[in-house]
Amino acid sequence: MPTNEQRRKAAKRKLERQIERRAERARRRRQRLTIGAVVAVVVVIVAGVGVYLATRPASPEASPEAAPAAAAGACQYIPEGQASRPVQNPDANPPRTGIVGLTLQTSQGAIPLTLDRAQAPCAVNAVTSLAQQGFYNDTPCHRLTTGEGLKVLQCGDPTGSGSGGPGFRYAEEPPANLAPSPLGQGASDYSRGLVAMAKTSQPDTTGSQFFLVYADSALPPQYTVVGRISTAGLAVLDKVAAAGSDNSTGEGDGKPKLGVQITQAQVQG
Repeated sequence: MPTNEQRRKAAKRKLERQIERRAERARRRRQRLTIGAVVAVVVVIVAGVGVYLATRPASPEASPEAAPAAAAGACQYIPEGQASRPVQNPDANPPRTGIVGLTLQTSQGAIPLTLDRAQAPCAVNAVTSLAQQGFYNDTPCHRLTTGEGLKVLQCGDPTGSGSGGPGFRYAEEPPANLAPSPLGQGASDYSRGLVAMAKTSQPDTTGSQFFLVYADSALPPQYTVVGRISTAGLAVLDKVAAAGSDNSTGEGDGKPKLGVQITQAQVQG
């Protein structure tokens, strides 16, 4: 038979268990009430926001029709380093249609170019703006490549070092209509007669330098095509290419042996 002391201890343990169960039930009930209250508040807030959005008048800032025209499609000319010559940044909202003539008067003869605004409005705008400011006048074409797969004359750096620029950079406008190169490996066919913008290996690094393609070349389609070279201009390039490069930066790559100095870049139209 259990003694009185044992019965008292058993009753005490039972009571403690009952108290613990009641406390646990109370804790759970408070938790449910708290969660319910939070959900209710969230529902009220969401409903209020929905009513506000549904009934508020349209503001000029929120209306696409009221947004400034410059906000959509504006050219972003980002400051970058020291300009090789002092120039003003081009207009951020250039014309986006039409053809522009640009003639490079050089020490080896005139190289007339036709630039297409619709194809690359920001790049064409930058080149013509720089030309009108005299940036390209009295500058050398500093690089000639004659290797297999890349045959171009590169110009547009007043320093002649290949590292000079206008003090700003901007995004590439990748060509969409180039055929795949026969060399494959994801390259595109930058065919004879194209004018394209040079860049570094990093994106959004187009500046003032450009290259004139005198024979079919293979490049990744990352170089903005701005226009074409005239037949007379290609004849000048053929003469320069035939003389070769000095190989100063590698076989078939260096300064042209027949030096090309742009005496003046003239914009027409």
